[in-house]
Amino acid sequence: MTIRLLIADDESLLRMAFRMVFEAEPDLEVAGEAGDGDEAARMARLLRPDVVLMDVRMPGMDGIEATRRIVRDSPRSRVLILTTFDLDEYAFAGLKAGASGFLPKNTRPGDLLAAIRSVAAGEAAVSPRITRRLLEKFAPLLMPGVPERDRRLALLTSREREVLVQVARGLSNAEVAAAMRLAEATVKTHLSRVLLKLGLRDRAQVVVFAYESGLIRPATPHDARDVRFRPPRPPRSSESR
Repeated sequence: MTIRLLIADDESLLRMAFRMVFEAEPDLEVAGEAGDGDEAARMARLLRPDVVLMDVRMPGMDGIEATRRIVRDSPRSRVLILTTFDLDEYAFAGLKAGASGFLPKNTRPGDLLAAIRSVAAGEAAVSPRITRRLLEKFAPLLMPGVPERDRRLALLTSREREVLVQVARGLSNAEVAAAMRLAEATVKTHLSRVLLKLGLRDRAQVVVFAYESGLIRPATPHDARDVRFRPPRPPRSSESR
């Protein structure tokens, strides 16, 4: 099965480099290229690629807004965000906009190819543990202080909600099965139903949903801002001991 790609980046040389890497793979096909977010959203509607490789910093419409529009208008296309750093606010905003994963721009080609194939197969390109670390860091800064209860929660059974919470905490299916004393196949079935009922794409979106709906709150909601910006304490002098 061929995976059709759309490359969205304002640097033509970088798009060329990506194309060379992808065209050397028998199961990948570059369907098109876009130089800004608006063009990426339009081409996604036209070409219906399986995966959109999305830069976040582009002129005009940025990659975050383009991701939001692609998820809304081209739901079959999955977005893989490229960031400067692996845990930054752009990665957070991309996941919140509906991206299926993120990677730093200096990712090795082999890891990038693996992530593309994972996203195309319906998996997240970032583990729930990494997603949770990201939300713990940036959710207190960029999310509303009091999340609203999502009405879709009423669609879940108590067991499905429990599985959702465990997955959102970063546990694998095997770890959830051990914690809840269930068969791993049963956990997979519950998770599939959760994704279907809530209209979520993958495990990364489960984590985002759990935070946005208030099922999980950041570990340090009151001092997260201070943790990020507080200057280091000077060492205590020997006289003060």
